[in-house]
Amino acid sequence: MKSQDIRKAYLQFFESKGHLIVPSAPIVLKDDPTLMFNNSGMAQFKEFFLGNGTPKNARIADTQKCLRVSGKHNDLEDVGFDTYHHTMFEMLGNWSFGDYFKKDALAWAWEFLTEELKLDKDRLYVSVFEGNPAENVPFDQEAFDIWKQYVSEDRIILGNKKDNFWEMGDQGPCGPCSEIHIDLRSNEERAKVLGRELVNADHPQVVEIWNNVFMEFNRKADGSLEKLPAQHVDTGMGFERLCMAMQNVTSNYDTDVFTPLIAKVSAITGLPYTANEIKNISEEQNKTNIAIRVVVDHVRAVAFAIADGQLPSNTGAGYVIRRILRRAIRYGFTFLGTKEPFINKLVAVLATQMGEFFPEIKTQQQLVTNVIREEEASFLRTLEQGLQLLDKVVAETTGKEVSGAKAFELYDTFGFPIDLTALILREKGYSFNETEFELELQKQKSRSRAASEVSTEDWHVIIPGNVETFVGYDLTENEVKITRIRKVDSKKDGILYQIVLDNTPFYPEGGGQVGDKGTLENQKSEVGTQKLEIIDTKKENNLIIHYSKHLPEDLNQTFIAKVNTDLRTSTSKNHSATHLMHLALRNILGTHVEQKGSLVNPNYLRFDFSHFSKVSDEELRQVETSVNAQIEAQLQLVEHRNIPIKEALDKGAMALFGEKYGDNVRMIEFGNSKELCGGIHVKNSAEIWHFKIISEGAVAAGIRRIEAITGDAVKEYYTAQENTLAEIKGVLKNPQDVLKSVASLQDDNAKLKKQLEQLLKEKIEGLKNTLVTELKDINGIQFLAKQVDLSMSATKDLAQAIGTSKPNTFVFLASVEDNTPNIHCYIAKELVAKQALNAGTVIRELGKYIDGNGGGQTFFASGKGKNVGGIQEALEKAVEFIK
Repeated sequence: MKSQDIRKAYLQFFESKGHLIVPSAPIVLKDDPTLMFNNSGMAQFKEFFLGNGTPKNARIADTQKCLRVSGKHNDLEDVGFDTYHHTMFEMLGNWSFGDYFKKDALAWAWEFLTEELKLDKDRLYVSVFEGNPAENVPFDQEAFDIWKQYVSEDRIILGNKKDNFWEMGDQGPCGPCSEIHIDLRSNEERAKVLGRELVNADHPQVVEIWNNVFMEFNRKADGSLEKLPAQHVDTGMGFERLCMAMQNVTSNYDTDVFTPLIAKVSAITGLPYTANEIKNISEEQNKTNIAIRVVVDHVRAVAFAIADGQLPSNTGAGYVIRRILRRAIRYGFTFLGTKEPFINKLVAVLATQMGEFFPEIKTQQQLVTNVIREEEASFLRTLEQGLQLLDKVVAETTGKEVSGAKAFELYDTFGFPIDLTALILREKGYSFNETEFELELQKQKSRSRAASEVSTEDWHVIIPGNVETFVGYDLTENEVKITRIRKVDSKKDGILYQIVLDNTPFYPEGGGQVGDKGTLENQKSEVGTQKLEIIDTKKENNLIIHYSKHLPEDLNQTFIAKVNTDLRTSTSKNHSATHLMHLALRNILGTHVEQKGSLVNPNYLRFDFSHFSKVSDEELRQVETSVNAQIEAQLQLVEHRNIPIKEALDKGAMALFGEKYGDNVRMIEFGNSKELCGGIHVKNSAEIWHFKIISEGAVAAGIRRIEAITGDAVKEYYTAQENTLAEIKGVLKNPQDVLKSVASLQDDNAKLKKQLEQLLKEKIEGLKNTLVTELKDINGIQFLAKQVDLSMSATKDLAQAIGTSKPNTFVFLASVEDNTPNIHCYIAKELVAKQALNAGTVIRELGKYIDGNGGGQTFFASGKGKNVGGIQEALEKAVEFIK
């Protein structure tokens, strides 16, 4: 059974059981500050489990793209070495929100596996929670009794809290679970050891394929459990593992989920991949297999993350994606002999293979390919630089053990993988101090943890059962009541309080727009008037959360929530201008332009978009003109608050990839600009006043970024330009024609530059003639070491001029420019060949005296440092290289 058919069979089965089939949420989470990525099937439904929202159906089924590479669920370092761990994987799930519970969940799981898929019942084992008296959670007798209807008791395993009590984090919804495991070993192996003995023992062919979680509890901040308002079912089945069971193989990588990708890697590299059934392979072939598994797994994670809008970067989720891709590149570089970008060529295979069910990978195929290719090329350059740096470290090492601190510097500062460092050192007969490296690594992790450490208390509910309302599209000030609060303590921000209101005019951060700021002021009361500053507003699990450094003394009062309208107005101008610019870019550059990210705040707007080349100055002028024409046209805002998404798309609204939309959406229109958007906008485009582009540049391959300003910021910009022009006029003695005066200065400067260049050439020639006479014959080598009064570039030219004037020369010159010492070494090529002299080695060794470094070719190298006082000692030591 092909993987596509297995996926369809699962969804059709649960559709027949009354489940609504929903699409996978984006793999990158944009509106959940507690998670970077969707790391489980339940992540997109957290608000329903917590009671903060109502699902459109009490029964839902889907297949969810998941990514697990950090935090509690971290599989990255296992990927490639075994047959069943992955970074990105699909989680088939069926959900009940307060509807059916254990009886139906377990019955349907068994029915689907044994009747629909015809899996061998004799190979299946189940587990139930043994209970935990310390937390007053009993043995799951109900699940045990249900399973006895389907399997013999010797196939029911009692699991402890680690294996059979599921919780995503330290706090939140959780509950006992019942797993289904399958034994895929041969009959001979099964006869020797019972499968039940290998359940949850990390055996590669005895694996969990289905987990039925019974969400009954909420884990509080103090570690205690409280009952949820309703009982829910959260199930997850590993799609890749199910395919392994259905296709009669013993490795996920031998299923058709991965074999097309593996075949492509083999075709590119010319290296074979051996299936898991083949035993007694060589050590070399095992390394090749591991590397190919790493590549084909990682390209899926990276490709889908980029398709969902997350570009590789140096921070946050972007850093995780870059790290995954670099791990794949490194394995290809080391074990597959790939010195040129090749992983990007796998995207086409992925699009063909998965495009039917996940259309984003096909629609975004070109962009994903470009971004991965550029990242590959960049990291391969980093690896090349790292190899040079490693050579330098080895040259500076006494003995055969490299400092662990140096190895860590290569890893941390230059991104050079530590296992590659170890491999290269081993080939050279060296090692590195692993204890010292580990110490430095732990120091870094401790610093990182300390910087991001957050302690969150439980919610203190003041008004139970309240459903909050956002009124900020119509109001910027209104009466509110506080419904719940909690305290958050972080190393970064200190102690803050999160406040939820029964209705709020504050817009929570989302869709690129920053959260509102403002005040919360109580009405007259016994404690007197009190005004709290709201410093930010965010959304988490469908709750709008207001951040403040303080709490009111009386939480039960009625308050006036007031948005800072100055900031809100400036932000709304920038947000509406973003929509107008998006339309202008598509009209001028082409309909391939799509938004790939944005930031809208009171000061400026930032807009990332897909485009294959730099936007020319003329095109930028056209965009500005177009946007300002739309502003001058006084386009009225047309807002559709709650329109069916199909109707909005039929009207021509732009939907963004990587965004999660409901059945009903908000649509914003300004003339021909139509977008799905939840943000705050001006009522008329004329309120924007004027639009000005400040910068345009590249973010990644195929992604450009424009920054622009509107309103008062444009006025300030032009005022600053006028002041600068006035200052220039003053310096130029107020000429009538400023441009003509500047052009004249440039001409004069060019003439003077030519004269200086000629004088410098003459000075170098004169110095050369003088210094050639100072060459000393030492062991048949014409030697000179001297400090000269020239710039760095002129000293370099002089060293080469002296060196080429006679055979067998060894010239070492030093000079100081801007209080920075620089050194240069020229060695005649015949000396390099005959006596194995190396100018690069000379510069690295003598550079130590000026606290510097450098490099170059064997016959000529340069360097600079920080310690001018070390020049004399460097000059004195130069002669030792030829003695």
